[in-house]
Amino acid sequence: MQYSKVELCGVNTSRLRVMTEEEKMECLRTMHGDDPEAAKRARQEMVEGNLRLVLSVIQRFSGRSDNPDDLFQVGCIGLMKAIDHFDMNQGVRFSTYGVPMIIGEIRRYLRDNNSVRVSRSLRDLAYKAMQMKEKLTREMDREPTVEEIAKGLSQPVETVVTALEAIVEPVSLYEPVYNDGGEPIYVLDQLGDGTGDGDWLDEIALKQAVQALSQREKKILSLRFMEGRTQMEVASAIGISQAQVSRLEKAALTRIKAAL
Repeated sequence: MQYSKVELCGVNTSRLRVMTEEEKMECLRTMHGDDPEAAKRARQEMVEGNLRLVLSVIQRFSGRSDNPDDLFQVGCIGLMKAIDHFDMNQGVRFSTYGVPMIIGEIRRYLRDNNSVRVSRSLRDLAYKAMQMKEKLTREMDREPTVEEIAKGLSQPVETVVTALEAIVEPVSLYEPVYNDGGEPIYVLDQLGDGTGDGDWLDEIALKQAVQALSQREKKILSLRFMEGRTQMEVASAIGISQAQVSRLEKAALTRIKAAL
């Protein structure tokens, strides 16, 4: 891929170096060696050699109005955290570990600097709802429904749902669901557009993969991606917690991807 000459934080992105996986591992071994000066140089080389990784991540946020320089700097912080915490013994590529770290750092920055603020009263109600959920779970030995939580708080169901939704970060269509060290697979990649010569084969394979899912998983995916509902709305509709919806959704997408 060719990059045009764009400067971010004074860095000419068209000249960013790309390190091979072997070079990255060598730098990481040096960083954990006994020579402090060599370790310092290796860390600097590792940062400079992976700036294009940061660039590729911030390009996913290009539709926002945020300053690219700010996102690049925040992404570099995520990169340095990834470098410092990467465990070579896990047997994964550095980018597999680094990309989610960089994305996470940028998302924290965007969340903390979001102009849309949740009111204190709404946030307090959400925390009370979560506490009530834990209390009812212990008493009932199962996950309570939103209606039961609302009744326990003497609040309208709509108010409780709104409060819980306000503190949950929405899932983007560009949310990575799988990354093997190369190009990540996003939620959007799981949805076809129905065009192309070989799409009927893909459609058959997708239908077979979906058929293997449980009825609950099918219902969740239908509500989430066909009707566009949030995880909290899905949780309210089928009577389970948002955490369960998130877990079942990710598991279903992973199984579909594996089947395909």
